[in-house]
Amino acid sequence: MLLVSGGVVVLDQITKILVDGSLTLYHSVEVIPNYLSLTYVRNSGAAFGFLAGSRSTLRIVFFLLVSGVAIACIAYLLKTLRPQQKLLTVSLSLVLGGAVGNLIDRIRIGKVTDFIDVFVGNWHWPAFNVADSALTTGIVLFLLANVKQGKDIKEP
Repeated sequence: MLLVSGGVVVLDQITKILVDGSLTLYHSVEVIPNYLSLTYVRNSGAAFGFLAGSRSTLRIVFFLLVSGVAIACIAYLLKTLRPQQKLLTVSLSLVLGGAVGNLIDRIRIGKVTDFIDVFVGNWHWPAFNVADSALTTGIVLFLLANVKQGKDIKEP
């Protein structure tokens, strides 16, 4: 659990430091023509810019509270899992690492550094980062683990 969560946080912070040190804000470098660029942006809101236009104090309090509660709930869930629930452990560890990675940015600079820009033609997915990728992957794995667990339960 600590290896997965810690690995996500370390990788997330290293990639953000590299982006911050090698790109200027809003600068873009094409990686795969017409599909993928590294584009340095900072998101003051949540997913897809939620609360981006809100007052700074309101945003910070909201994100600290939500992140704190989420991290505490995930830590509790991780403590209650049985050793054989490996997929649930990995999924929640990914979510925890992603939440902590983005929380570090919010505490440090008040915004989250995003840089992975996926697009086709003029259609762009909102820019994201390693923490966001871990969160998304963790949520998908969590849902799959719960579906699998539901199928493993035999009715009387």
